[in-house]
Parts: sequence; C-alpha cells; structure tokens
Amino acid sequence: MGTVVDGSAAAEFHAFFERHYAELSRLAVLLTGEADTADDLAADALLALWHRWDRVRAADRPAAYARGVVANLARTRIRSAVRERRRIALFWSQREERAENPDVAGVVDVREALRRLPFRKRACVVLRHAFDLSEKDTALALGVSVGTVKSQTSKGMAELQRLLGTSTPEAPRRVHAAHAAWGEAALGGDR
Repeated sequence: MGTVVDGSAAAEFHAFFERHYAELSRLAVLLTGEADTADDLAADALLALWHRWDRVRAADRPAAYARGVVANLARTRIRSAVRERRRIALFWSQREERAENPDVAGVVDVREALRRLPFRKRACVVLRHAFDLSEKDTALALGVSVGTVKSQTSKGMAELQRLLGTSTPEAPRRVHAAHAAWGEAALGGDR
C-alpha cells in the first residue's frame, strides 16, 4: 500500500530531501562512525518521513524530526552491530590464539574518539557541537529532556577531551572542524 500525496506535497518533500539529505548523512556518519552505512541510514530516514509526510510537513520543526529519525536508526544500527560483535567475540574467544600486544594507534582523531563515546553522549556532542543545535533542538531530535542534553553533552565533552588530550575550548572546535571537513569531502569540496 503506497503513500498517496498531492503534487505540492511531493514537491515539498523533494525540496526537503535536497536541502537536508547531505546533513542527515553527515549526522549518521558521526553517530555511527561508519561512512559506508550513513547514506543508507539517511535514505531510510527520508523514506520513513515520506510515508508520514502529511504529518511531518505540518510539524513545527521537520528537520529536527528528521534528525530524530536518523538518531533512532543509528541507535538501532549500533545495537545490532554490538550484538553481532558479541557473537563474533564469543566465537573467537573459544579459540586459543590471542594477540598479546595489540598495536594501538598513537594518535586518536575526532571520529575515533567519538566512536568510543556511548551513543547518547555521542549524539548530544555531535548535535550540539558539530551541528550547532541548541539544547532544546537537540532534546527534540533525541526525544530526551533539555537537562539530559546538558548532562550528556557535559559528560561526553569531558570524556572526549580526555580521549583527545585537549583543553576545554579546543575539543568543541575539533568536533566542529571534523564535521566541516567531512562535509567538504562528502560534497567534493563544494559547500
């Protein structure tokens, strides 16, 4: 059963898609740490929005709603990946071969550090510092309270600073710069 919409709704959705697809894809990359699946997550989110477009277009902040859909899809993807990694770890733990001294990188870049944060902290840090959303907009996107956003952002930034070995003002700039650099690379240098 397909979604039936009029021509103006289809045109509105097309404009929304063109305006927000790249941003949603970058959000998915920063939340999951997986560039390969980011486009799929953004496309899945936009497909879900299309199926509810009559409600989404009437919303106060359709872009915030879209970010929330991406965040939920990313959370589901991460949970699925964690379950898969646990199954793989269980299989490999039964083997006798183990690495004694794994090679650990000397420098941790922003994406690697973000990947190490728990999902909610990562989402709050990314939305607040990479996408420059207000605490209220971040709360709307994630479906949490403003207090939760404040708490998780603060804790996430502290952990990120520790992982990156940077000062308090430096970490938000590095997160924002990583987002901007990703956007430049994803758009082929045209912004």
